[in-house]
Amino acid sequence: MKPDMSNYNLNIKPEDRSAEKAGAWTTLKRLMTLVGQERRNMYIAMIFIFINSGLILTAPYLIGQTVDRFIVTHQYEGVIRNSIILFVIFCVAMGSGYAQAQLMGKVGQRMLFNLRNNIFRKLQELPIDFFNQNKAGDLISRLNNDTDKINQFFSQSLVQFMASLFAMTGAVIFLVSINWKLALASLIPAVVLMIFTRLVSPWVRRRNAVSMKSTGTLSAEIQESLNNFKVIVAFNRRDYFRRKFEEVNNENYKNATRAGIANNVFMPVYGFFSNVGQMIVLVMGIYMISAGEFSVGLLISFLAYILQFYNPLRQIAALWANFQVALAGWDRISHILSMESNLKLLPPQPLQLDESLVSFRNVTFGYTPDKEILHNVSFELKAGMTYAFVGPTGGGKTTTASLMDRLYDTSSGQILLYGMDIRSVDPATLAAKIGFILQEPVLFTGTIRDNILYGNECFLPLSDEELMQEMKEVGLDGLLARFEGGLHAEIKPTGESLSLGQKQIIAFIRAVIRRPNLLILDEATANIDTVTEQLLDEILRKLPRTTTKIIIAHRMNTIESADEIFFINSGSITRAGSFKEAVSLLLQGKRES
Repeated sequence: MKPDMSNYNLNIKPEDRSAEKAGAWTTLKRLMTLVGQERRNMYIAMIFIFINSGLILTAPYLIGQTVDRFIVTHQYEGVIRNSIILFVIFCVAMGSGYAQAQLMGKVGQRMLFNLRNNIFRKLQELPIDFFNQNKAGDLISRLNNDTDKINQFFSQSLVQFMASLFAMTGAVIFLVSINWKLALASLIPAVVLMIFTRLVSPWVRRRNAVSMKSTGTLSAEIQESLNNFKVIVAFNRRDYFRRKFEEVNNENYKNATRAGIANNVFMPVYGFFSNVGQMIVLVMGIYMISAGEFSVGLLISFLAYILQFYNPLRQIAALWANFQVALAGWDRISHILSMESNLKLLPPQPLQLDESLVSFRNVTFGYTPDKEILHNVSFELKAGMTYAFVGPTGGGKTTTASLMDRLYDTSSGQILLYGMDIRSVDPATLAAKIGFILQEPVLFTGTIRDNILYGNECFLPLSDEELMQEMKEVGLDGLLARFEGGLHAEIKPTGESLSLGQKQIIAFIRAVIRRPNLLILDEATANIDTVTEQLLDEILRKLPRTTTKIIIAHRMNTIESADEIFFINSGSITRAGSFKEAVSLLLQGKRES
């Protein structure tokens, strides 16, 4: 059965993404689902926002009444009384504003925490295909930078956005209650602004999406260059590093500048139409006062409410740009969250002991549809035997082993483990049954003990003495003598404090201590001295008789003891009858390549 090969390439043009074609409000609804259990705090914050806006909205009306009733009539006791009331209103408004800011800050941080956890869990679910197609630096940018943009929107912009909406709504109500004709005339510029915003927003969103993609590319370039800095120094190609960085940095600068221009386009336009609205009120208000239809106090109140309508509208202009940034970030994040692994797990079946540990049945595989690595291959591996995979570089040896460990799924055909389809075996069971020592071992920052226990959770409760006893039973304890500090020897980031041979020894211990049913050694002794290699051979001989070993090697002396040799090249797997025949096939393959 051919697996569902999903598209794992994140490098897609923004305009081609269905997520970005969704309306802003539709996407906002999706963003609101991120709040999760913080909804209660969010609703309480909204109440405080409502109280804050309501209190501030009463101030202009109170000022207008003070002018008409007390200042014009020289009743200064009323002026003092209303001033005290205004002071109390402003104090309560300040307290409610502080409370809602604190609550929304917590909502934003909790949302950020949950969102990053969700993305990281999703990344762990995705197969190696995904990481082969996308740069780590861009993924880091999505996980850190893009999520932070969403957090800023929730913890800062959303509060101001809702406060502005409440203030504008209340201002409109007061304006209409004071004089509906003047209110309608003063709100005409706001209608123009709504049309302008609807037309320009998609363009702003696209600009921000391109800028974020460019930031991800810059992050990926920096990470790749720093990871390979030894090679850059060894070949004295710092100029190449500088040139590549300058190209990516210039592109990021251009895209960031364009996004900045797009984000700032709202402010001057909103400011202009806000001034137009105030001019309309001032001109019509003075005319109505001269006609005896309006009072000075009402005009002052009206002007204050117009300011309370258009000032929040100008704030919304800036917030709307932040909203577009958050939407662009969400588009990039949701593209990851919507992905599903193509390594689907079939209904579980119990493992059954079988003479054939692993069986390939008409297996075809290619990393891309247009280039096959294996074509219709079939073979069997029996329990307890040692097999060798030989062949020219790029012939498919590591690929064949990776398929056994289900790092990839076949394009067609079937792989069986103990007679069961490997796709029906739980990943945890598969990891316990198969040990894989890579050609380039991966270690993590911490101690040797931490790295040995990585993937071996059954040994976590053991003390150092108990763990050493487990290692001694398999003959691994002698290897620790090569490390100062033993189990607690520190491993620095990226393992730079160790040689490649030392890294392979730790990877060897990590794989062998679990006593796997199938042990794959992919050039595992390529960087180890002869004495250590002999010690490793002795350890391998101490493994249970049922352990099947696969040795992938270019050095022919490492496969002489194999029970059976397979020659892998040009999409086919050939069983070599003898060591001499394997050498002949290997030499022939090298000549053909």
